[in-house]
Amino acid sequence: MKLVLKEPFERLWAGRDAFAAVEALQGQVYRELEGRRTLRTEVEGRGYFVKIHRGIGWAEIVKNLVTAKAPVLGAGQEWAAIRRLHEADVPTMTAVAFGERGGNPARQHSFIVTEELAPTVSLEDFCVDWPRNPPPLRLKWALIDEVARMTGTMHRAGVNHRDCYICHFLLHTDRPVSADDFKLSLIDLHRAQTRAATPVRWRDKDLAGLYFSALNIGLTRRDKLRFLKAYFRQPLRQVLRDESRLLAWLEEKAARLLSRYERKYAGGGEA
Repeated sequence: MKLVLKEPFERLWAGRDAFAAVEALQGQVYRELEGRRTLRTEVEGRGYFVKIHRGIGWAEIVKNLVTAKAPVLGAGQEWAAIRRLHEADVPTMTAVAFGERGGNPARQHSFIVTEELAPTVSLEDFCVDWPRNPPPLRLKWALIDEVARMTGTMHRAGVNHRDCYICHFLLHTDRPVSADDFKLSLIDLHRAQTRAATPVRWRDKDLAGLYFSALNIGLTRRDKLRFLKAYFRQPLRQVLRDESRLLAWLEEKAARLLSRYERKYAGGGEA
């Protein structure tokens, strides 16, 4: 069994079964699946997000493996990714409680509690009106540079996100946002993988997801080139030469993702 408790849970759950205590937390439920529950709760006047994993069963594990998908077995993946990102200076969530018990991966019981990041707005929502109401150029470029820095640092630190979309970059709004003063935080790491080094295949999947999620916010070719230069930390001419195959693949992959998205919601369904 693994158990890490920080304040206030170290004090509040002292002498208690932490796994029973976390199951008893009440609040707004954001997701309720067979093997996972996500909710927002308040403890002593502060907001927290809670993710509880109860095991996904061998059938789901086998289905994921057969389809070449890495199954999410518990909260340990998010715990490890958060720790690695903090070490790499990538702003993200702060975990205050983590528990994991059970040797059977199909029935493992685990949880993670993170401090709420508020007030914030997702970068997707912040940018949604850019095509009709472009932002100040310096602010747009500053945001592009920071997303590129965070993503590149994450990958160089051995973490790939697997849900790397602009909606998972939160812009803090506790003070006025400007090109010279803003903060982004990366969230939703429950599917993230942590290794000594990020495989190119998984790096490229993250980049494709990020590119796809930014297709409709009015980015110019110059904006995209700016991202590439900041992400690779190399002269642009070298990036275009060395990564030409990747750049062509990103265009094709983003187009396929967009086509799949449009087919899925062509009937008027909600995203």
